Amino acid sequence: MATLEYRGAATFHALDTYWFNGTFTNNYTATKSELVGLINGYLDLGTWACVTPFIGAGVGFANIRIDHFRDLNVETGGGGWSQPSTQTNFAWALQAGLAYKVTPNFAVELSYRYLNVGNASTGILINDNPGQGSPNEPPITFNKIQSHDIMLGVRWMLQPEAPAPLYPPLIRKG
Repeated sequence: MATLEYRGAATFHALDTYWFNGTFTNNYTATKSELVGLINGYLDLGTWACVTPFIGAGVGFANIRIDHFRDLNVETGGGGWSQPSTQTNFAWALQAGLAYKVTPNFAVELSYRYLNVGNASTGILINDNPGQGSPNEPPITFNKIQSHDIMLGVRWMLQPEAPAPLYPPLIRKG
């Protein structure tokens, strides 16, 4: 099964401290959004009382956009910013869950998914206070972007279930 999902802009906040003739801080903010496409495979592990546990895995791509990146240093009155940046990475997922068969052709499922979309970077940082450093700084990297998702879904079985085989009656002589 192929999936394509847009994961809307999430806000990022971080604070670091550094020492340079005193203690200073940098307050970072940004937004991050992703377009994720996966080819998934699932394995049903049997059905008991209309409940089917399953496991799955997926591979594909993630296009990650880092936008609105700002660096504010209140103590020095400086900071910086970056142009929006996008990066496309290999993405992969592992999934497990339970499907409840409501009718022979319709099921509701609850599942957990671990999704790994790789790394992303800002654009070149533009320093708003060049007297405190160079006018351009290297990009900042967001490492190991991952997600733990609880998902509620539905299944439509378009092909009817095969009927149970008919076995001839057991005949016993004797």
